[in-house]
Amino acid sequence: ETNLKFRQALLVTHQELQSEESMAAFDGRVTCEEPNSRMHTFTGTLRWRGRTHALDGDRILLRGCRVRNTALCYGLVLYAGEWFDSKIMRNSGKIKRKKTKLDHLMDRLVIVIFLLLLLTSLGLAVASGFWARTFQEKHSYLAALYQHTSPAQQAFLNFWGFTILLSIIIPMSMYITFEFIYLVNSCFINWDLEMYYGAKDIPAEARSTSLSDQLGQIQYIFSDKTGTLTQNIMSFKKCCVNGTIYGPGTGHENKQPLGSGLSREHPGEQKSDVCDATLLEAAQRDNDPVLREFLRLLALCHTVMVEDRGDQLVYQAASPDEEALVLAARNLGYVFLARTQDSITIRELGRTRTYEVLAMLDFNSDRKRMSILVRDPQGSIRLYTKGADTVILERLQRRGPRESLTERALDRFAEETLRTLCVASREVGEAEFRAWSRRHREAAVLLQGRAQELDRLYEEMEQNLQLLGATAIEDKLQDGVPETIQLLKLGNIKVWVLTGDKQETAMNIGYACRLLTDDMEILEEKEVSVMSNPPSSHSEILQAYWESNNNLSGSGDAPCSRRLSQQCPETSCHQRAIIISGDFLDKLLHTGEVLKEKKGWPWRWPCCDRAEALQDQAGLVEKAFVDLATSCQAVICCRVTPKQKALMVQLVKKHKKAVTLAIGDGANDVNMIKTADIGVGISGLEGLQAVQCSDYALAQFSFLQRLLLVHGRWNYLRICKFLRYFFYKTFAGLLAQVWFAFHSGFTAQPLYEGWFLALYNIFYTAYPVLSVGLLEQQDVSAKKSLQFPELYVIGQQDELFNYRVFGVTLLHGVGTSLISFYITLWAFEDHVGTKVVGDYESFSVTVALSALLSVLVEIVLDTQYWTVLSFLMVTASLLLFCLFSFLTQTVDAYRIAPAIFRFPDASWNALTDPYVLLVVLLSLVVNTLPSLTVHALRAILGRGTTQQRIHLEAKRDPEPPVQLRSHVPRGSLRRRSSYAFSHQEGYAGLITRGDSLRARAT
Repeated sequence: ETNLKFRQALLVTHQELQSEESMAAFDGRVTCEEPNSRMHTFTGTLRWRGRTHALDGDRILLRGCRVRNTALCYGLVLYAGEWFDSKIMRNSGKIKRKKTKLDHLMDRLVIVIFLLLLLTSLGLAVASGFWARTFQEKHSYLAALYQHTSPAQQAFLNFWGFTILLSIIIPMSMYITFEFIYLVNSCFINWDLEMYYGAKDIPAEARSTSLSDQLGQIQYIFSDKTGTLTQNIMSFKKCCVNGTIYGPGTGHENKQPLGSGLSREHPGEQKSDVCDATLLEAAQRDNDPVLREFLRLLALCHTVMVEDRGDQLVYQAASPDEEALVLAARNLGYVFLARTQDSITIRELGRTRTYEVLAMLDFNSDRKRMSILVRDPQGSIRLYTKGADTVILERLQRRGPRESLTERALDRFAEETLRTLCVASREVGEAEFRAWSRRHREAAVLLQGRAQELDRLYEEMEQNLQLLGATAIEDKLQDGVPETIQLLKLGNIKVWVLTGDKQETAMNIGYACRLLTDDMEILEEKEVSVMSNPPSSHSEILQAYWESNNNLSGSGDAPCSRRLSQQCPETSCHQRAIIISGDFLDKLLHTGEVLKEKKGWPWRWPCCDRAEALQDQAGLVEKAFVDLATSCQAVICCRVTPKQKALMVQLVKKHKKAVTLAIGDGANDVNMIKTADIGVGISGLEGLQAVQCSDYALAQFSFLQRLLLVHGRWNYLRICKFLRYFFYKTFAGLLAQVWFAFHSGFTAQPLYEGWFLALYNIFYTAYPVLSVGLLEQQDVSAKKSLQFPELYVIGQQDELFNYRVFGVTLLHGVGTSLISFYITLWAFEDHVGTKVVGDYESFSVTVALSALLSVLVEIVLDTQYWTVLSFLMVTASLLLFCLFSFLTQTVDAYRIAPAIFRFPDASWNALTDPYVLLVVLLSLVVNTLPSLTVHALRAILGRGTTQQRIHLEAKRDPEPPVQLRSHVPRGSLRRRSSYAFSHQEGYAGLITRGDSLRARAT
């Protein structure tokens, strides 16, 4: 990681430890956990001079860390044993290399080709044994030549001879060419100016060079919301204080308070505007105690660090949300100035006040809230708490009109896709605090169950709260997100949103980005009834899923294409979306675990015939859920943890065997990005963790449409064409060796010159096939690829290369080799030409040239996108064949090394004979006619298919881009809102015990 982390030395305040001599005399005793791989947690204690000090993750430096903003520090090595005892090395397990579907297919095909090679060699070897025995019986007078070799020995030797001779058909050079094509295609992505984000000078980056073809086969996209679909630039828009809503849209935001402007400015602060004049006026009057406490809480209850640069205060926050709240308090007159480990200084409407920090109850993803205990200048102790409304509202002392108005305000904020949280406080008695503080100190030094005990104490303190109000923060959508999602849906790509936000916010963002539409049927979980009956929760969940699955039994996976939908029955194209929460997912997966442990259980499925089979399957519940979710056009999972994000991806990969893509911008998306087949990191505001763990890095979500629909489709098409023609040219040119064996007594004599075999895959046929893999764009440009996203479906269905295509390519290559060999053999049997060309060398050259030209013409006919480089590569192949043929067949070369250059003047003698040229032309025509016939039949018979109509439509005059109607965000009548903090704990513990935070000079 490259972002800075706060770390605090444990005993930095002790004057005895200020020199190397005193450090050498240090005699403390550390008791800590054994070496493990948990990088973000640490539990231990240090006992020194009768006192016990707590050790946690904020007190240690991991191996490989770089210390910055610190001149010197002394430390104690905790794990000084083997090198793999450190947490970093414990996490350095085996790296799982991602492989595409084509990679796996190629590995299997290479094994198939190798087995075919062995079977062919074995068959020819057996034939050579029978031929040798027959020959010896018919020609006994030549027995002296075979007296040392029996037919069986002859067959054994010929087996290895054929194996070596035919080993060239194993496509080992294909993998090298593969990597080069992947590398160049990755460079095309890096060089694409359409995916360059000029505002921040961030280009697209292909961090992996071996996955480009799989970009054209994506079926499911798993996306984070905050920072990925939205900008992650938070702005304080509205609030509700004491039942009154302030902010834009309330009818009084443009009124100007008397005697004051709409801005606040103090020395050392940036000038900032206030969105609501009425709120600013109320704050300045300072006659509302609830509003005063509300703003004071925003200025006190946080873990923001402040830096005074003289002309302005610079805030550094763990999340953009906290910074937005602190800035809002500053704009309204409550300015956060400085903090130490035990104090916070703020300026309240011009009066500087310092509060003593007694304890900070930090945030984590389970608590969903944070609190601070402070003693004000008058000596009173107060607890300030902010967090998700679901956890704050259930801890209130009472429910009255103020609370009802606040809940209605939360509903209103959720309908506007704003991120909300509630704030509350209460006064704490001195005796209550002393008792609680004593138990808190004891819990802080526990070695076992420290976190659980601290959470229990925090829960005990955060009770009987008085609600002050609620805040609403806006996180705008990124540019082009709705259009991108619409295009992806037209390309039959399903988008799932996995977010830590509340359900209503996630739903309204879904409507705003057109993931959800008005004509969709929204399927929500039956969560309330399940939660209210824990003993029967397993059966109720399964019953709910079974009923929902039965209702969806006829939905299928119909494409979402607007054009294709006109051709599908309305019943099969009815669109649905499912919305679930992390709690529901936990309960669902827990049910699956129960089924795995207990196969026999009393509750029965409604369908008895199916019940007996399904109860024996360990993944029954998971599969039922995945079947339901994948039958929907959109899925939104809210309030999910990073682990649950990765689990959702894993479930789809496991049960659907689908190609998945995960995209996110934060550290909480790393697991999801690593689990998916393709991981995309957004270069956002949450650090570089997601980018560093990704396969592709983009600056905006909207660039995903070009990455998949243009580069992905082109790369898949290029790789598939490359594979087809690589296998075709290998079989077409080299299988003639097999047919020659039938006419050479199965003696494993090579048909071709050794130089031709050596250069065939390197120079003669490599460049045209390489140009297809690098430059082919089919018959649709990048612009039309975006206008017709339905063209993307062909990659999802694996149509361009599979076992069937390989089989057809194999037969095509076999046919070409047969035609090239036997037409030449037929011609050379009856006529030797005007020159002495009836020899073995001339025959070899004629067959070789016929096969080579047939391969090149086949590639030329099927190339859709011609460039100067494509033309040069085809021309270079012919020129190189002529050049090397004549260089290796000169008489001078034969005189120097007759064993190496064995074909003197063979090409010159053969290719200067018109008869031989006619034979080559005849072979070329016969080899090309079947391909031309197949192309014509495809054009005629395939005219009625959907893909053919789309191609024909795309070939016509360019049509304007698809116009997508705007959608007004829609809210939900139900609210179960909560605030989306980051998934990492804050720095409360560090702040409360850190000495590096100096008090501001007065």
